Amino acid sequence: MVYILPLLSVLLGFGFALWFTPKSKKQLKLLLAFSGAFLLSITVLHLLPEIYETGKQHVGIFIILGILLQILLEYFSQGAEHGHVHKHGDMQHIPWLLFGSLCLHAFLEGIPISNHNPLAMGIAIHHLPIAVILTTFFLQSNLNKGSVTLFMLIFSVMTPLGTYLAVYIPQLHQYQAELTAIVIGILFHISSTIIFESNEGHKFNIAKISMIILGVLLAYFL
Repeated sequence: MVYILPLLSVLLGFGFALWFTPKSKKQLKLLLAFSGAFLLSITVLHLLPEIYETGKQHVGIFIILGILLQILLEYFSQGAEHGHVHKHGDMQHIPWLLFGSLCLHAFLEGIPISNHNPLAMGIAIHHLPIAVILTTFFLQSNLNKGSVTLFMLIFSVMTPLGTYLAVYIPQLHQYQAELTAIVIGILFHISSTIIFESNEGHKFNIAKISMIILGVLLAYFL
């Protein structure tokens, strides 16, 4: 399931956007808010205590590095990891900087999943609306459907690939704590950004607050 959930979520989001082009982003924003609260809670309640229990020194530095890395990735991805994409005319080719930063982001997210099954669910919930938003954005930018399909297929396998390599490559397994700390920093930045930017004008409403509370509760009881 740790491999299948993140893979299926992207493919489902891609298929949904392909066949039922969403007219409104309101529901997607609420799902993003839920996923942001769920990821933040999983990080604080589970990943963070466990990473400090390893006894590894300087894990805090790696968490900060993860935050800085995500800021750098968002410079190239334009914030696509949390649903911020903006149309700037028609596209003739795949935006490679966006592609590379998103794939690296998804790959890193997969590394700690092998030891944290609830995180696979959180990443899957997170990737579903992102896949819908990305696919819609590319189609509206008149990017070739074949290129869009290739982009989303590669993006869908990056998180399972990160999980697989973290298990079977000794070097990655040896530095599991440090890599997980970097991912914690990434998730801190992503989840907090999603929570505070899911609505226009950065305003909270009852629906959004309800989804945030639901995400926190689900993470707590897992």
